[in-house]
Amino acid sequence: MLPAPGALPRTGRGPCGYDRGVGKLLYGTMDRSFDVDDRTLLHLRVAILLKLRRGESFALTLEHGRDRGNGRTTLWLNEAIPLQFVFSGNRPASMNRTWVEALIDTAHRVNGMVIVPEPVEQTTMSIDAEE
Repeated sequence: MLPAPGALPRTGRGPCGYDRGVGKLLYGTMDRSFDVDDRTLLHLRVAILLKLRRGESFALTLEHGRDRGNGRTTLWLNEAIPLQFVFSGNRPASMNRTWVEALIDTAHRVNGMVIVPEPVEQTTMSIDAEE
């Protein structure tokens, strides 16, 4: 079963059979962090950085799991607000371009960018750690 749009996926096996490590999205200078599985975090990083490089500010809405009260948090993202992506693993990754595009498309909605389930059909691209 795929997570609901905006839900933060947890550890376990993803729809494509890969193991999910849990990384963190750190927001601002306060101690605000959000647990996001590494694969989702990687795709969020690419989508967010593409928008910020274009000078586009936008909202990101993250839904909390049952363990955090089933609520949601909306963050305002722009290039002046510190943002860090911390990954638990260091293995090479492949990107699902279709998923990145789907994440970017959600940023134009009222709730801003939300995590949508990864499409099974993939167009992959390699990500160089130096990018």
